[in-house]
Amino acid sequence: MEERDYPDIVSRSALKKWGWTDTLIDRYLGDPDELGTNPISPSGPDVKYYKKERIQETERRSEVKEALVKVLEKRNGSALGTDRKTPSRASSPKRGKTSQRGARDSIAHRIGAASGKRLVIVESPAKARTVGQILGNRYVVTASQGHVRDLPKGKMGVDLDNDFEPSYVTMRDKMPLVKEIKRAGDEAADIYLATDPDREGEAISWHLQTAAGWDKATANPPKRVVFHEITKDAVEEAFKHPREIDMKLVNAQQARRILDRLVGYQISPLLGKRVQRGTSAGRVQSVSLRLVTDREKEIQAFIPVESWSLDAELHKAADQAALHSIKGNRQRLTISAEEEARGYESELKEAAYAVAEVRKREVRQRPAAPFTTSTLQQEAGRKLRFTAQRTMSVAQQLYEGLTVGSEGSVGLITYMRTDSVQVAETAVQEARLYIGDKYGKDYLPDKPRAYRTRTKSAQEAHEAIRPTAIGRSPDSLKPYLTTEQFRLYGLIWARMLASQMADALSDATTVNIDAACKPLADGEEGRFPGFRTLYMEGKDEGDAEEASNSLPELAVGDALNCNSLEANQHFTQPPPRFTEATLVKAMEERGIGRPSTYAPTIGVLLARNYVSKENNSLHPSLLGTTVSDLLTQFFTDIMDPDFTAYMEEKLDEVSQGEREWVPMLQEFYGPFAEHLDNANENMPRVKPEDEATDEVCENCEKPMVIKTGRFGRFMACTGYPQCRTTRQIKETAGAKCPLCDGDLVERGSRRGVFYGCSNYPECKYTNNRRPLPDPCPECDGLMVGNRDGSSACTVCAWKAAAPEATDAEASGSSQEQELATVGD
Repeated sequence: MEERDYPDIVSRSALKKWGWTDTLIDRYLGDPDELGTNPISPSGPDVKYYKKERIQETERRSEVKEALVKVLEKRNGSALGTDRKTPSRASSPKRGKTSQRGARDSIAHRIGAASGKRLVIVESPAKARTVGQILGNRYVVTASQGHVRDLPKGKMGVDLDNDFEPSYVTMRDKMPLVKEIKRAGDEAADIYLATDPDREGEAISWHLQTAAGWDKATANPPKRVVFHEITKDAVEEAFKHPREIDMKLVNAQQARRILDRLVGYQISPLLGKRVQRGTSAGRVQSVSLRLVTDREKEIQAFIPVESWSLDAELHKAADQAALHSIKGNRQRLTISAEEEARGYESELKEAAYAVAEVRKREVRQRPAAPFTTSTLQQEAGRKLRFTAQRTMSVAQQLYEGLTVGSEGSVGLITYMRTDSVQVAETAVQEARLYIGDKYGKDYLPDKPRAYRTRTKSAQEAHEAIRPTAIGRSPDSLKPYLTTEQFRLYGLIWARMLASQMADALSDATTVNIDAACKPLADGEEGRFPGFRTLYMEGKDEGDAEEASNSLPELAVGDALNCNSLEANQHFTQPPPRFTEATLVKAMEERGIGRPSTYAPTIGVLLARNYVSKENNSLHPSLLGTTVSDLLTQFFTDIMDPDFTAYMEEKLDEVSQGEREWVPMLQEFYGPFAEHLDNANENMPRVKPEDEATDEVCENCEKPMVIKTGRFGRFMACTGYPQCRTTRQIKETAGAKCPLCDGDLVERGSRRGVFYGCSNYPECKYTNNRRPLPDPCPECDGLMVGNRDGSSACTVCAWKAAAPEATDAEASGSSQEQELATVGD
């Protein structure tokens, strides 16, 4: 490859000296005939890296060089110009993670060069790489990059007068890809659709088959293959038993998609007129918002109740062993006032203490079941402080496959979207062998443990989330994984192994003490750790702490000396605010959404500024509370958690063939249309109240409040119109500037919202697309969100399709944002 005339600030030869491969260099430098802007900041007008003409100003060239060197050093993991053996994992390109154009060229080339091969279509390049390695050269494996067809953005796309007939269109950016896949399929010996083993995966396969024109009348119709882990045995077994597309699953997905479009497309514009531009509603999004706002109202309405405890430290005369403090509320005695507490205190100080009764019992603690999607998100939130979306992103990387030494690309966990806790018999036996060898027979229960799924709608054909091979311990994989991958894999591995270990045993002791108030003391002494040797479940805020105190050997009649006695005041506490983990738990318990929708729902609530995250807790904004209250008033069914759960059950019945999807939609739409008509006529125009702040105006010293205007939130003086002081709110986007590591903050202008560096004017980085808090899984670069719900890396070519949303309109589609402005 010839060296091009790149700017002085960086050259191909210099990057080669630093150990970069041609593929990686191409990603960063691109073709100067095609790329005119900096891929680190596609929308940044001030920094241009790769124009053909050289940068003349020495000062500007020096500034750009310094910024680029910092970025490249971060990618390489060492100083530039020093000897390196190979690029770090974070900077090394992975096969299959190419641009869409490159992927199409690759398909055409491989099929054209070897017609007669079998074509396999999966969703993602990473999955394609792993499956391709397993199947070998007789197969060509390519990726659809998610859905290829969807409802149109420019109109509702659902015929209300014709049994809710959907009008699907091939996505504009997927048209060339569909064309190439169709041509490849026409030349292939066989076509296999190997998308994910759930409703969404089934629908993607159906849309691919339909868009390519491969119906049953085709001479060689596609075959559907399903596997729940990407391992050699699982994939080869799946290809031995292909089937047709399951239209029951497809119809359930269609019904969900149409339900979400009916709700979001028709309510969001109404909210835009009556509340504020850009507000939206969604079938799952809105009822989840109500959970958060209702909890906040509980907290605000909570009235603390006073109580008192008497805490005594007693010692056995013989050995001076301390007893547990005695809590007043453990005596079946409520002390509600200080005067009463002081009376008991005086009485107890004069009392004689003796052991009246000692009760002992064995306590067994069973291990928790292997992870489902919900419990994985909860535990990763508690222990790793991962967001729900980050958990799913990293889990998907582990599922789709990572390069592990000489093994090549390997799927490390089973499918990560599941509500089942069942585990394959082979995995159970593998775990028991590992436990017996590593920890000994005492840590094995007599029989393998079996777990039952509590969720009514659980798909028992799925497995729980587990490692594909117990023998791959986290430590053995550490050299090949990023920090986040290593931590999440370790959590999954330990949970699965612990689920097949013996119970933890402890001796619990309760001592009744003969004194004025008949106090008692509790204690617990661990006897056998069992599964707790390896794994202990995390705790949510507000969970009761386990007793961990130890009591000495005591016998009835033993005299006790009172070493100290103290009366302490307490107040009952309000329920804690939701965290992402506890909100996911509440959604699962109430039947709101499904495993694939928990993380996107929370992401939407945060992106819409309906809730904010403070110290890991979710706080509803005034806008979120206003929207929730209006929807609760005018759309009682949509905002009722029980009704939402009922609709999810109906969708499950469709997927199981127990109900037809069109009558289900008709049952829903009749009452909904009445609510919609009523809201259009009677919903008032509501302006969210100003938010009070602790800030004061620098000009008149009057309080400042937060207002919401055309370009977003800003701070204004309450002395308006006499004082017109305003101040921009630097709302952080949760991501770091790729040039100087400052915080990226949201800013507003006449052209709309954009994101800039908090270190402006020293750093002039800007981006019109919303920065995402989680870095690129390929190169750790800045990820940005697109209007269609997809995301892309601003450094390399890595892209992610829009996740399966709880409702497409709630996921930020441009159509609803545009409609929400009508009538303002």
